[in-house]
Parts: sequence; structure tokens; C-alpha cells
Amino acid sequence: MAKNKTTQTKKSVADFISAVDSEVKRDDSHQLIKILSNLTGFDPVMWGPSIIGFGAYHYKYASGHEGDMPLVGFSPRKTAIVLYIMGDFAGKEELLKKLGKHTGSKACVYVMKLEDIDVSVLKKIIMGSVKSIKKLYPS
Repeated sequence: MAKNKTTQTKKSVADFISAVDSEVKRDDSHQLIKILSNLTGFDPVMWGPSIIGFGAYHYKYASGHEGDMPLVGFSPRKTAIVLYIMGDFAGKEELLKKLGKHTGSKACVYVMKLEDIDVSVLKKIIMGSVKSIKKLYPS
């Protein structure tokens, strides 16, 4: 079985953010750290080379594949800030419609900058996701 590439590391979150080219993305990263820390109760931790995660859960699929992932996380990429929101919950699609300017996939939301979205809606999405993951993968 292949080993997961995205694992928790001891790299500095502050050093990672300070190396981000865009001042807007650095500022937004600091805001997201405050938001996610407050909502989850967890400190930020680097996962792999570029994901800032909060909390963790262990998953195991029917195929036997298993691993650990952050409950929620983000990465300030060159093209967008990627929010890793894995949980699926009732009302998520409706909240995404109210979020503001973003694109997405099943487990990710892409935003150019925080001012493009409604942060209060983002908080609801994050909490719904965290509750969903904790229910699906109780520790």
C-alpha cells in the first residue's frame, strides 16, 4: 500500500507564510489561522510542504487504504487560497452558493482573497465539515 504524501511535519507555519510571495495571501493566511484556530480549538501545523492543518482524524476506507488528514486546512497557492474542507453535510451546497466568489471541488474551495467571500458563511461551512468528519471518523 502506498504511503500518504500529506503527513504532519515539524516545519514552521510562520516560516512557510513569510515565504509566500503575495502580501494579500500572507495577510489572508494570518486571518485564516485565527479563524480556524478559534473554530477548531487546534493550533496550526504544517502537513506536507504546503498545507496548514488544524486537528487531525484517522480514516480507513473499505479498500483498506487508511491514513491521517487534518480536520480542516488551507494552502496559500500562487493561483488561489485552497481551503481543504473534506466533510460533506446537509446544507453545504446552499452555503457554498452564499459564500461569494469561489470555485470548488468535492473537498476543496478555491478563493482568490478573503475579501471576495462572506467569512461568516465560510465559518458555517468549516463547522459543518468538522462535525461531519468527527461523526464519520470518531476518535
